[in-house]
Parts: sequence; structure tokens; C-alpha cells
Amino acid sequence: MTAPLLQVRNLQVCFQPSGSTTRPAIDGISFNLARNRVTAIVGESGSGKSLTALAIQQLLPTSASLKGSMRFWPAREEHATELVGLPETDMQQIRGRRISMIFQEPMTSLNPLMTCGEQVSEMLRHHLRMSTKKALSAALDLFEQVRLPAPATLARKYPHQLSGGQKQRVMIAISIACQPDLLIADEPTTALDVVVQKAILKLLRDLQQASGMGLLFITHDLALVEDLADDVMVLYQGQILEQGPAAEVLRNPTHPYTQALLACRPVRHLPGTRLPVVSDYLGTDPVHAIMPKAAQANGAPINSSQQPKDVLVEVKDLVVSHESRHTRHRARTLNGVSLEIFKGEMLGLVGPSGCGKTTLGRALLRLLPIEAGSIRLGGRDLTGIPSRELRALRQDVQIVFQDPYGSLNPRLTIGSMLTEPLKVHRRLSEESQRRDQAGKLLQRVGLGIEHLDRYPHEFSGGQRQRIGIARALALEPAFIVFDESVSALDVSVQAQVLNLLAELRKELGFTALFISHDLAVVRHMCERVLVMHQGEIAESGLVSDVFQRPVHPCTRQLLDALPESLGNFGYPRK
Repeated sequence: MTAPLLQVRNLQVCFQPSGSTTRPAIDGISFNLARNRVTAIVGESGSGKSLTALAIQQLLPTSASLKGSMRFWPAREEHATELVGLPETDMQQIRGRRISMIFQEPMTSLNPLMTCGEQVSEMLRHHLRMSTKKALSAALDLFEQVRLPAPATLARKYPHQLSGGQKQRVMIAISIACQPDLLIADEPTTALDVVVQKAILKLLRDLQQASGMGLLFITHDLALVEDLADDVMVLYQGQILEQGPAAEVLRNPTHPYTQALLACRPVRHLPGTRLPVVSDYLGTDPVHAIMPKAAQANGAPINSSQQPKDVLVEVKDLVVSHESRHTRHRARTLNGVSLEIFKGEMLGLVGPSGCGKTTLGRALLRLLPIEAGSIRLGGRDLTGIPSRELRALRQDVQIVFQDPYGSLNPRLTIGSMLTEPLKVHRRLSEESQRRDQAGKLLQRVGLGIEHLDRYPHEFSGGQRQRIGIARALALEPAFIVFDESVSALDVSVQAQVLNLLAELRKELGFTALFISHDLAVVRHMCERVLVMHQGEIAESGLVSDVFQRPVHPCTRQLLDALPESLGNFGYPRK
């Protein structure tokens, strides 16, 4: 048999803060990465997926200790190299050249002070000792290889001048510049819309097949695994619970934890029904679970099936412009948008990146200047409100952002964040009353009063998103914008948050605009949907009608880009 590209045996990663012994973050895992195959690692946040990738690259923090064996054996080498304990000077010859990595967020991994062309050519000059002229020429070839438009022009641009998909392609160009034997892709499509996501995944697969390299693909999106991977490992709390060929593991999972992850996906359930969560299947010990518990997954729909009648939000001919980076002219982001949101409904908003979804959501809350048009909330004209009176408006409209960590003040405790709006808007006179109300808000979103004195960094991603929801609910607003608020969450945490939103909407009766690039989530949560394209509403209607019988080419493109494993929502794909 052919030797594996990377053979990992009994890998263990431990952190020992303040001299205390803790449970290993990676607990004795063993696996092989094969040549010319795509291996996926899936699991919840905190399972050890990214930590495994960092261990392979020897990029662990100094507080971590590494044990076990990782034997790396490229095809053109006579002997394998043991990576554990390898001196840093030797590892530097492997890292970037023989083993390369694509990080989840390209904007933070690209140098904002260097042009994109310089960043690719730097890799070539450092590892392959190319001249500056030859490296720049090779960089342009790489930009063509990753299908970036106008490579010569783009090479002179800085990362902030590129779209999210273009930045990710630049990162891919850097990672494949030296033709590595192993490419690690850590959540490379999490923040991308389905159209760009499909293009990036196809590009990675094409590059992998053309070069014969091994690809380690880290993701929490099981639909992508089914479409892309040859092999899969299911990770939980630093342990591999199940591994094997992707088609076999995902279609006939043997471990209850894998079954639970697959069951949490919205696409498997009727719209509006409660989504199962991992604890429904496994109780408290997924590692040693034997049989799944009965999960009450498909009860009566939480969402109302009746179409709301009263209009709460009315937008007419809304125009928002922004200053172009390259010209003195202003470019329109929203071009005459008109819509209605009925009282008590959650209206879905989908569309490709850059179409104006987030701009529309923020304009509705008067967080952006409006050039023309009108916005009415409950009959009140919001566009005519003077800036000095906007503070009072914040009691009625709120927003939950995509990145809860970036939107929570790291210097404030959770209790301070939740009591601050109550104090500013003079809802309660005594601090003890405001703190008591903050505790009730946390309990409402599934957290406890013991969390009031903790800071954002002490919570998981799903818990931080719950805190963001609690903050938005503090003033009992009539209208909330959810801006990609579940897109970065793993499937089990996403199910918990979606169930929470549905229950809170039923309990509190708020109206919402739900912005998302995940069509399966929109189908599950919303009765109606708007499709945006180039700053305009391209299509609108009931979710079932729009997704099954799309009229606009943009809608058909979004549906065609869905992973095959998500089905077609009744739409006959090409």
C-alpha cells in the first residue's frame, strides 16, 4: 500500500495555565491523510478542529505542549520527516512550502500595508529564491490560476479594495504558490455567499486534483463535506468519534453524535418546526453514548401559518449612496428599494455578497445616511427624524450583528452591557432593578445570572450570540434586524439559536428582518423572502413560491449554487 502523506499517531495537545493540569484539548487522536484526496474534519466549535491544523503546522502557542507522532512523507522524499520535536529552522522550510494553510478570515491574514501582488511574490522569493521580476510574473500566473479578474490590475490593489471572495482567492494563490504537498483549508468559505462559496470550493477541488496534493478541509458545514470530501473525521472535545469515507459516514453514521449533527440541519425538517439539538440525542456524554434518545424534532410549527395583515415597516424608493474609493463620484448601494414588513413576521432577505443586504438593514435603523426615499415604522416617518432625536428611536429598533465578539465591548461585563440601555433610556431608576432585569434577560436566552459578571472572551461563539440577542431585547423593541446572525455558528449551536429566535418571536411578538446567505435557514425561519440584486429588490414573495418557482436569474443562480446534499427545495436545478 502507498504510504500516507501524513501519519498522525496519539496526538495530544495540552494547555496548562497557571501550572494547573487540565484535560487535553487534543486527546490522543490518530489518523492518516492520503495523497490526492480531500479529508474533512467536522465538529462543533471547541472540538479541536483548528487546533489540529495548528499542531500540524507547529503554530501552537507557547503555553501548549505537544505529544505523539506526526510523520510527513511527500512523494518525492525518500524518508518521512517527524514533525513533532522538529527544530523551528527546519519547520520553516516545510511550513508554507510543503505544508500550506488557508485561514478562515482572509482580511486578518493578509497584510493591509502590502499590495496583493507583493504578498504572493514574497512567498515565491522567500521559499523558491525567485528574483523580484520573476516572482511578480509568477504571481500574475497564480492569479489567473485562481480565476481572479484582471490579474495585473488586481496585483496593484490592497486587500481592503477587494471583495470577500477575491481576498479568499488571493489567500489561495499564496497557499499554492510553492505547490505544497498538503494544503490545510480552515473554514475557507464561512463568511461567503452560496455563489462565491461554490466557486471557491470548485477551485480548491480543481487545484487539488490537478496537483495531486492532499487537502485537509476543516468545516462545520456538513453539506460541504458531502459535496467535497473523500474522507471525513468527526471530532468532539479533542477526540475522533468516527472516521471513514465521507459518503459512508454521512449517509450511514454509526455514532450517535454524528447522527445528531446531521439531524440538527434545518433542511431535514419542516419549515417552522423546532430543530433538534445534540442533547436531544445524546444527553450529556456524546463520547460514550450508545443509542440516541428520541428527539422531538418535528412538532407543530412555531411560526404562524397565517399571513400577517398589518404593516409595521414600510419603505418606499429608498436610495443610499457611498463614496467610491477610486473616483470622486458617489455610487448607489440601494437604488429605489421599496418593501413592506408585516407586524409579527420575520421577513427573509437573501442575495449575493455586495448586493446591499447589510446596507438596507442598517439604513432601516438610521445607522446610515439616506439620500432619498422614506422609511415608516408603525406609521411614523423615520427619515424625517432629526439626528438629536435618534436616541429615542433606538428603543423601538435594534440589530443583532453577524460577529457577536466584534460587537460586544471586551472591557465591559455582560451585566454592564445589558443594564446600559436600560439606564440610558431611563427604563428603571435603581441599579439593582436594572441588574435584576439583566439577569432575567440572560435567563430568557438560555444563560444564567451567574454570567452577569463575566466578560465576552469567557463565552463560546453561540453564547456570545445569545448575549447579543439579549442586549437587542433589553428595550423590548418592535423591530429587530438580524444581520447574518447565525452564519458563523456550527450546526448544533445554530439550531439552538434558531429555536430561541422562533420561541422569542412567538412570546414577544417582535417583527424582524432576517438577513442571511443560508437559504436553508431562511426557508426554515421565514414565511416571505426578498431577493436583492445590485441594490434592488429582484424578487419577493412566499418562500415556497420564490424557491420553487424563481423568476429572476439571480434567484436561480443562488439556488443552483446550493450544495447537492441540501436538496433543491422543489426547484429543478440545472
